[in-house]
Amino acid sequence: MDARSPDRAATFNVVALVHRLRLATGLVLFSYVLSHLLNHAMGGLSLSAMLAVQYWFVTIWQWPPMTALLFLAALIHVSLALWSIYRRRQLRMPPWEAAQLLFGLAIPPVMVDHVIGTRVAQELYGVHADYIYVLFTYATLPWRGVIQAVFLVTAWIHGCIGLNYWLRLKPWYRTGQPIALALAVLTPVLALVGFYGGLREVQFLAADPAWFERAIRTMNLPDAEGFGRLIALRDNLWVALAALLALTLAARLGRQLLERRRGLVRLNYPGGRLVTFAPGMTVLEASRCAGIPHASVCGGRGRCSTCRVRISLGGEHLPEPTAEEARVLKRVGASTNVRLACQIRPSRDLELTPLVPPTFTAGRAMRADDYHSGREAEIAVLFADLRGFTSLCEHRLPFDTVFLLNRYFAEMGRAIEDTGGHLDKFIGDGVMALFGLRDGPKWGAIGALTAAKRMHERLAQLNRDMASELSQPLRLGIGIHTGAVIVGDMGYGEATQLTAIGDVVNTASRLESLTKEHACELVISAETAHHAALALDALPRTTIMIRGRDTPMEIGIVKEVAVLDFNEDRRIKVRDRATRRAEAAAAAAAAR
Repeated sequence: MDARSPDRAATFNVVALVHRLRLATGLVLFSYVLSHLLNHAMGGLSLSAMLAVQYWFVTIWQWPPMTALLFLAALIHVSLALWSIYRRRQLRMPPWEAAQLLFGLAIPPVMVDHVIGTRVAQELYGVHADYIYVLFTYATLPWRGVIQAVFLVTAWIHGCIGLNYWLRLKPWYRTGQPIALALAVLTPVLALVGFYGGLREVQFLAADPAWFERAIRTMNLPDAEGFGRLIALRDNLWVALAALLALTLAARLGRQLLERRRGLVRLNYPGGRLVTFAPGMTVLEASRCAGIPHASVCGGRGRCSTCRVRISLGGEHLPEPTAEEARVLKRVGASTNVRLACQIRPSRDLELTPLVPPTFTAGRAMRADDYHSGREAEIAVLFADLRGFTSLCEHRLPFDTVFLLNRYFAEMGRAIEDTGGHLDKFIGDGVMALFGLRDGPKWGAIGALTAAKRMHERLAQLNRDMASELSQPLRLGIGIHTGAVIVGDMGYGEATQLTAIGDVVNTASRLESLTKEHACELVISAETAHHAALALDALPRTTIMIRGRDTPMEIGIVKEVAVLDFNEDRRIKVRDRATRRAEAAAAAAAAR
């Protein structure tokens, strides 16, 4: 490992601290903006309601400890924003991140103007800065009212973007996201309606000379010299903010020039793509700078695992993962040569492969199983195939064939989904399904056996419905095997889907083909019977040799799936033919 690993680890720890500080200060500021907007919304009722709620708003936020917390949060948040701009190695970023950054930069100038016109004027000159004072100012200078309304909405959107990308990886947030979106839209709308309502009421009251004179006395406005000092203070702070931003950009440019003098780092991607950049950038930043799509649900904050890459060459020069990165990698069971692209800043050449498709979404990232990004799992795999379907369709019109297949696929798909299976794919007139992705091999095997029975029941109903159109009934052969496979999203472009690969899949397909040789409806492996607690002794069984296996494999042959009986507790047993005949006779007698 690189000798500088401890220093780099310390740097990453500082970055993690910065993220936490930004979140904490952002929550304080968001709480202030939220309470401010709710106070504005009271204007939809009356000016008196606005003033009544403002009393509690002022009592809370102008309490000295809360005032100190608010101004400290604002100072830290703005400083961290400038720090994040300085740390950026490139300005190419996702649209949501660009919007959050631009909205964030637009807030301080307007915030300075508003704070000086209210709180500072109150402290320095005793101005009574209540809603009457503020709304009267905006009635006199409408453009200031428009700027203030835009400022509040901008601050709200900035905060909502940050909250959304903080919470989007929380499992519970997925169900509450529509409600959160509705509140995010409704809150500023109600605030603007209340703001306008209060403004109209002040304009109406100001038409009364007595009210106007009394209001001016209550406001205790400063003289012309006082106004001039307030405006000068505002202008000086605006210049200071602009200077800080300019210095940040200049420092960023100077750092880039110094980094380029140290030489360049090359990243080798699959397909021969080569990215060259100055040391200091993360792999994620280098990918984005070069226009290479790279998944990153959390925006490069190290809170998800979607940007992870497998390091083929050069990994020995990387520092050890920090505690935060190691925790994320452990959660997905990553191997030692897998790292988070947003957390590693290579100083030497690397050869790597992104492991997650760039189209990976937050919805998938929030799923607890994370099978979509690749994982080894023990599941049950079911293969089914129609018997003699090719010859059946030889004299049918193409339209009739497609119609029949779609009816068949619909029935099989419902049987699989109703029993907790994942419909992997249709292969010609065959079906592949996965069971136990979330519940494990026991319930996977039980679910697959249950699905096999449901599939035959639905096929029997389909045969009855289409008896007049079929020269012979449709017949189905099913094979089920249970074991360890690799599950994940595989494919390319629109053809990418969740599927499984491994010896278990090939074996299940082989068992399905054996239904032809044994003239039966279902063939199951001993492993499937074991997980489902189904005794193979009750079934005809034999041993076979499967390509790639050194030992014979025991299988159970189910002539008719109807012999499988499912109790209320989902335990499976085999009923003999005599028992089934007796039950059928008893049912017929009862019907008579």
